[in-house]
Amino acid sequence: MISKRQFFLGLLASSLLGGLIVLIGMSLLDSSGGNPINGYGQPSALTTSFGEIDKTSKDYIVPEGINFIKASSAAVPAVVHITNTARYKRSRWFGRDTRTRQSTGSGVIISKDGYVATNYHVVEGADELEVRLDDNRRYEAELIGVDEDTDLALVKIKAADLPYVEFGDSDQVNIGEWVLAVGNPFDLNNTVTAGIVSAKARNINLIQSGREQNYGIESFIQTDAVVNRGNSGGALVNLDGELIGINTAIATNTGTFNGYSFAVPSILVKKVMDDLLEFGEVQRGLLGVTITDADGRTTNELSGVLIRGVTPDGAADKAGMKEGDVIVGINERMVRTTSELQELVARQRPGDNILVKFKRDGKQKETNLTLRKKDDFVADITPEEIQLSYKIEGSTFIDISDRIKQRLKIEGGVQLLEIGEGAWSEAGIGEGFVITKVGDLDINSLEEFQQIIDAKTRDFYVMGKYPDGDKKYFRINW
Repeated sequence: MISKRQFFLGLLASSLLGGLIVLIGMSLLDSSGGNPINGYGQPSALTTSFGEIDKTSKDYIVPEGINFIKASSAAVPAVVHITNTARYKRSRWFGRDTRTRQSTGSGVIISKDGYVATNYHVVEGADELEVRLDDNRRYEAELIGVDEDTDLALVKIKAADLPYVEFGDSDQVNIGEWVLAVGNPFDLNNTVTAGIVSAKARNINLIQSGREQNYGIESFIQTDAVVNRGNSGGALVNLDGELIGINTAIATNTGTFNGYSFAVPSILVKKVMDDLLEFGEVQRGLLGVTITDADGRTTNELSGVLIRGVTPDGAADKAGMKEGDVIVGINERMVRTTSELQELVARQRPGDNILVKFKRDGKQKETNLTLRKKDDFVADITPEEIQLSYKIEGSTFIDISDRIKQRLKIEGGVQLLEIGEGAWSEAGIGEGFVITKVGDLDINSLEEFQQIIDAKTRDFYVMGKYPDGDKKYFRINW
């Protein structure tokens, strides 16, 4: 018969043995990477661990040619946020009050002493301009000059030893090449996106001067880097961090990025900035021709630029060029489209001599010509060619061109050419706006518009579109 002492000794021995077995089991599980679980199938609070953070310095090795870090480091400190503050007077029942409207965009510092390149539409109509740097320093900016024909502008802040972006050669940019877009979309400061160049010398009919004679220059670099509202005026850089373009527009049906963005090429940007700095305005040489793409339908040539008309005594006319000639080269550069031709000529100044290569009746020819100033061209226009206009309440209206009718898919209307102080300005309408309705009445011509407005004795609404297709309506306080 077992004594009580033997019983308790046996119980103690078995307890010790059981504990030893448990310890051995836990040790084996830990060494094999297993995770003991509790009765609910979840890691035990006593044994769970997310491990340790490895704080060893990492030297990331990025394959040569796609190093986004290098380009970002070079561009981000030189891209700025621009705030445009405009003031306008609004009529109220009890009188007039002053309202403030703000818009934002981006800019690129291009010199250490504070010159900033941006888009014209970023600074348009500004009463005040503020530039905020990447380190949050803020400066009042001075507008040096603008060029509506390229949608570019130059502003200046009083600062020194600033980070800036070096100009790259946009001519050497290749389709398929990686690029970065840097800007402030939706006021998200200095956002970097990546994409490839998907086309060059792209014309999207964005820049409209509002006149029958439109001198807008469009030869955009097209990319699929994401660009949105607020990116305008920001930098497009290559993988060396060099500026190859100023981001200007997107192709969209929604107002936000739909896959393609467009930038003014850096060589054209540099020329415009140099002119604005030196002269306060762009010195642009003109060929004195009206042109269209040669596509094999109106000429036997499948590429090049078909001359549809020649201005009497203009540069091309004096050089012996004729309607029907097809321009295929400028100096040593081949020309395939009107966009390429416009960009190459826009790089020159009045008085510059260029070599033009063209085809006439299938035969290759060339001629030297001297580019002329826009003022010279305007002086050549006869009185019969001057477009009629209607001025009222400080603003000037003209008939719309066939090109704008086709682009906006409208039958008629009038365009606000120049805006001055008065009811139209107070309504908030911008220059270039196309009015298609006054109240419930469709507008088909300038004469019709004038008759309707002259008969107005009380406030009314106008409806229409901007050249980019944006529909708007405004109340005119009469």
